[in-house]
Amino acid sequence: MIAIKRLDHVLITIPPNSRKEARQFYIEKLLLKEIPGTHPHGAIWIQLGAIELHVREEEGHQSTSARHAAFEVTDLEEAKVFLEKETIEISYSSKIDGRDRCFFRDPWGNRFELIEYDQ
Repeated sequence: MIAIKRLDHVLITIPPNSRKEARQFYIEKLLLKEIPGTHPHGAIWIQLGAIELHVREEEGHQSTSARHAAFEVTDLEEAKVFLEKETIEISYSSKIDGRDRCFFRDPWGNRFELIEYDQ
């Protein structure tokens, strides 16, 4: 048995030579907090609540996959207003009972889901 305690981090990839633009998108545009330090493979580490997002340049990056990380938010409508203000396109998928959700992609096609559970 593997006794998993919690999700620690999610790693996504961006094309080579995109590090500066990634920092601008995640830190300056989305206003997320960067975790300072020298990280493996020159990755950018970002704090997202109790987990981390690791962004790393990689050859063979794919930008059309449906793979995604999903993050629970406290106010989905507020998050959508913020994304729209930042001109980040929002998409939707099938409905799921007990939660509302939406998706967005970063400039390199990485897909993210935002979820708000019904109270």
